[in-house]
Amino acid sequence: MALRIAEQAALSDVGRARQSNEDSYLERAPLFVVADGMGGARAGEVASAIAVETARSSDVGASPEQDLATVVHDANREIYEKAQADSEHAGMGTTFTGALVTGSEVAVGHVGDSRMYRFRDGELERLTQDHSLVEEFVRQGKLTPEEAEVHPQRSIITRALGPEPDVQVDTFTFPARAGDIYLICSDGLTGMVSEDEIAEIVGAGPNLGASAKRLIDTANRNGGRDNITVVLFRLEDDADEDDGTDTLGDQATSAGVSADSVRAAVAEAEATTTHTAAPPRAESGGVPASSPISRRREPRIPRTRRIFAAIAALLVVLAAVAVIWVVDRQFWFVGTTSSGQVALYRGLPYELPLGIRLYSRERVSAVPATNLDAKQRSYVLDHHARGRGDSVALFDQIDAGAR
Repeated sequence: MALRIAEQAALSDVGRARQSNEDSYLERAPLFVVADGMGGARAGEVASAIAVETARSSDVGASPEQDLATVVHDANREIYEKAQADSEHAGMGTTFTGALVTGSEVAVGHVGDSRMYRFRDGELERLTQDHSLVEEFVRQGKLTPEEAEVHPQRSIITRALGPEPDVQVDTFTFPARAGDIYLICSDGLTGMVSEDEIAEIVGAGPNLGASAKRLIDTANRNGGRDNITVVLFRLEDDADEDDGTDTLGDQATSAGVSADSVRAAVAEAEATTTHTAAPPRAESGGVPASSPISRRREPRIPRTRRIFAAIAALLVVLAAVAVIWVVDRQFWFVGTTSSGQVALYRGLPYELPLGIRLYSRERVSAVPATNLDAKQRSYVLDHHARGRGDSVALFDQIDAGAR
């Protein structure tokens, strides 16, 4: 039996650390896209908008994977040519993760580190593989997935639309089932919210609009260090394809969010969210009995025990701070900035939850990591903590090449 898109929602937010929103999205069933732009002087916003507009105006559906690849190649060519012709947009680029629903399948086109997930039977599964530096290290066995999630260079991507005249796009197709919920998101969400928490939020939401808002709110509460965009859609059996209801055609209009409209989008999230009838949110904030994941009511803890627990937690935090301070005095490493320049860091190359960094940047070189020879690049990208003398000597040797 064919499937229909029963509910969909999309929301984007500038976050707490950025001045503008360089994410764009498309929410026009049966096609959904998230694009996370990059580049100075708002160029990233231009690049992501081009990607979304190319998808919006495309004719997709006859050959889903090939159609998505064509969208990516067309958008890449336009972004690249615009960057070459205008110095203000030089170096701009964007990720692209798109999903096209056809009958009983979902086709995906993917470039970069925006992700797509499927929530099925209470479990969240990542369907895309990041094109990023740390993901390469994971595949090579140099990092564990857990280390990659807190690595300081996890935002450096190895593939994007725009920097080169051509781009390699990953395409694949997944069989779909009634009840599946799909999430496409920028790394502003996955960098701030764990996959376990994403699964809990998606599974417990009374509707996708509420889930989208809670995902955004949680990312902001955890630091909101980047723009945050989420697109959600849920599938169900199309019991009567001739009953006049929308199937995979024109259920919703698309929306590409830019910096100028993001605040209005947040305020009007519920108004712009398209969804079918769903159980209302309980007055107490609880989860309907039919939700895949339900919340357990925790027993009340006696006041005295809560006080002792708070004191113990405070002591643990103070001890952790002391350890971090000692570590920061002893270890150094050479790495790269988010723009790829070689930099000298003091501390350990990891971050704790809530954005607590175990390192500080001491010096930045004008030399990009891409200009290093193979041996130097290996030293810079492995981010192994070393003594001050070795790290400073390596940085000075590299930096001398820029003079």
